Order: sequence, then C-alpha cells, then structure tokens
Amino acid sequence: MQKVNKLLKMKKTVLLTLFVAISMAANAQFEGSKQVFESPNLKTEITKHKIVAILPFNTRISYKKQPKNFSAEANKEQEKALSTSIQSSMYTFLLRKASNYTVEFQDVEKTNILLKKAGVFDKLGETTKDEIAKILGVDAVIGGQFETEQSRSEAGAIATTVLFGGIGSKTGTGALTLVINEGEKGNLLWRFYKSMDDNVLSSSDVLVERMMRKVSRNFPYTK
Repeated sequence: MQKVNKLLKMKKTVLLTLFVAISMAANAQFEGSKQVFESPNLKTEITKHKIVAILPFNTRISYKKQPKNFSAEANKEQEKALSTSIQSSMYTFLLRKASNYTVEFQDVEKTNILLKKAGVFDKLGETTKDEIAKILGVDAVIGGQFETEQSRSEAGAIATTVLFGGIGSKTGTGALTLVINEGEKGNLLWRFYKSMDDNVLSSSDVLVERMMRKVSRNFPYTK
C-alpha cells in the first residue's frame, strides 16, 4: 500500500512539474525579447511636455505561405485598418489610466483629422516628427510600428482576429516598436521594442494591454 501511495505521489509531482514547465513555455511564446532605449535628455525634456499625440502605427502583414486567392489590395487595406486600430487602442488604454500620467493625450480623432487636413495622414514616413508636432499643436508624439508574419493560410485570419477581436491560436510571429519624439526638434527620446512569438493577433486592445503591461515601468510619462 505504501509503495502504491509513493508511486501516486511521484506521478502527481511529475505531472505538476510538467504542467508548470508547459505553462512557462506557453507564456514565454508571447513574451519574446524586449529592448528599451532612453535618451540622456529624456528626464529634462519630458518635464516640458503637457500634450502628447499618438500617431497611427506603421503596420506590415506578411505570410510564411501566401494564402489562396491572396489580394495585395485587400492586405493593404487590412494594414491600414490595423494601423488606426492599434492607435485607438493605445489612446483608450492611456485615457483609462489618465491619472497615472504627467501629460494629457490628444484625442486620436482630432489627431487624424488634423493630419488629413494637412495632407500628411498617408505620408507620415515622409514627414519629420517636429513637422508633425507643429501640425498637431503638441509637445511630443508617440509613434510605433507593428510587423507580423502569419503562419495561418486562411486569407481572412487577420481581419477576424484583429479587427473583430476574435482570439487566435498560434497565428504567427510579430514585433512591436513604440517611440517618443519631442516636438521642437523631433529628436528621439525613448524607444521600446518587443518581439512576440505566438498569439500576436488576439485583438489590438489585447496587444496594447500586454505591451503596456511590460512598458509601464519604463514609460516616461508615468508619475
């Protein structure tokens, strides 16, 4: 009887160890590597900032294996939708925790309208950050880039998981970069980079939530 009990205890221990190992591995799949850069002038510069704008993200969607009936035009439209979707999610997150920050964040609808009126909404890559800050009337701008390579073959995978909030499983890999540039000269003050290895496209809200959870300790505007 004692031998049976010992065997059962050993079996439970092995199973528990295996479960913990699998859980840690699954969690690590999303976490990936992280890099943070801070300018030597960061602390002195951010004390001057009162209003900060969040720009549409630069996005790129690619596939390891191109889906059947792939449409380059449709893929481009998905990238554009994802660009403003992440921007909106970022604004919502920061607005929700507004009391935690030393600055105000410009409404993204106002940001996009001003960019469109100035004719630079689709030309942000050709416009300097100080020019953008002047157009928006802000002290600094937050920009970013999100790239994902999808392993799924379904053509509608991106639209379903990102735009409509469905939870994906093993959708592919991705990398997200977040930067802050001051508005006077456009100098880079802060850069955050995070790579992700799995479930990168559950929804833009979840993507931002997970990223900001990692950023929070390093985010310059946190009180």
